[in-house]
Amino acid sequence: MLAEELLARYLEGVSLDIVLVHSRYVAALALDVCDHLALGADERVFVEEAALLHDIGVSQVYAPLIGLHGAHPYITHGVLGRTILEKEGYPAHALVCERHIGVGLTIADIDRQQLPLPRRDMCPVSLCEQIICYADLFYSKQPGKLAERKTPERVRKKLASFGEDKVAVFDSWMKQFGGA
Repeated sequence: MLAEELLARYLEGVSLDIVLVHSRYVAALALDVCDHLALGADERVFVEEAALLHDIGVSQVYAPLIGLHGAHPYITHGVLGRTILEKEGYPAHALVCERHIGVGLTIADIDRQQLPLPRRDMCPVSLCEQIICYADLFYSKQPGKLAERKTPERVRKKLASFGEDKVAVFDSWMKQFGGA
């Protein structure tokens, strides 16, 4: 599969294994949502590819617990992934990378949290972007917990620390996407 080949080009060893396993869980849940919504074959192919690639930017971040020793803070992996996939010729997949953090980041979020990110809205726009962002909320990249699917309550609790508006987005996705 092209997505796995791209991941292998940018990641290796433990970090590749972790990202692949995480991304496969995200892709599986995202495809379940596609089934629930009765999306067509083209959307399903895109969702699967983009879900597998959504974390390619971690290849350039510093997260030693998962074998990553890059120069950038973890929060930047979305914009870094966008750059990688644009360079590789996948502009739509690139937008998924940039827009999948939490339920999306606004300029106000970036300013309020003083995040080292470009000052632009990075919220999922398309239905496919929203599905992948939603599915990603349920799985972590923490070794030993890759297969552990978070409960909706646990996702809400984490999102609540960033504002009730984030929980509201998640809850609307839960309703639209058929729960978890």
